[in-house]
Amino acid sequence: MLGFVRLVIAGFLVLTVIYFCLSLYSRALRRDRLRRKWQQGPKRIDRDAFVARGLKKYDASIRRKLLLGVYVVPVFVVGLIIYLTNFS
Repeated sequence: MLGFVRLVIAGFLVLTVIYFCLSLYSRALRRDRLRRKWQQGPKRIDRDAFVARGLKKYDASIRRKLLLGVYVVPVFVVGLIIYLTNFS
């Protein structure tokens, strides 16, 4: 049982690191995309305000929430493997 607890804790830590790396990478890509969009369009507002407003919309988007699949998918796969190994 102690081995299982260590596996869960280590897995959670690894998945958390992966989640934060993906989150930072995705946010950086969105920021670059917003900066390019600002350069191509009419300059009605300040670039920093445009990017901040775009990132605020991104934070509320479904794409941002899909990154939480980093936690769900591996847990589901491991659970499925354990089930199939023990009950098939």
